Amino acid sequence: MHTGTRQGPEIWIRGPVTTPEPGPPPEPAHAHAGARRFSWVGTHGGAGVSTLAAVYGGYDSGRAWPGPDGPPSVLLVARTHAAGLDAVAAAVEVFRHGRAPQALDLEGVVLVADAPGRLPRPLAQRVRSLESVIDVYRVPWVPAWRLGELGRPPRETAALARLTGAAR
Repeated sequence: MHTGTRQGPEIWIRGPVTTPEPGPPPEPAHAHAGARRFSWVGTHGGAGVSTLAAVYGGYDSGRAWPGPDGPPSVLLVARTHAAGLDAVAAAVEVFRHGRAPQALDLEGVVLVADAPGRLPRPLAQRVRSLESVIDVYRVPWVPAWRLGELGRPPRETAALARLTGAAR
């Protein structure tokens, strides 16, 4: 047990989960062999979890921690408005302080644009603060998603598509 008072990025352990899962969950139809599976966890209502799971594959956990059938590698999801950034920062702190379910591994944060265009400076500063402690993947405003036209991941999200195995 660690008895020091150090806190910060040095407490993060990144990489594959080493404990075996209790049986493989069903793979999404477009997943390819060797793709890592993730649970999308919304940190507030309307974060975009269902859309991201449909576009990138993985387990739609809604706003709950994934259960035993869900992959233990978690991607926290939030919108880029102030309330969304507050919610995701609080969820990251849950992991940093060891209060998340023990079997879960926080892989990163996915921020979905809440509107088209650039973020106002105060919100951009908050995103940079998050990026200093965890990998952050940004998803731009996608007008077609509002119409239910999900299709392929936006090209600006190539890193997220590679991470999730959605790159085709």
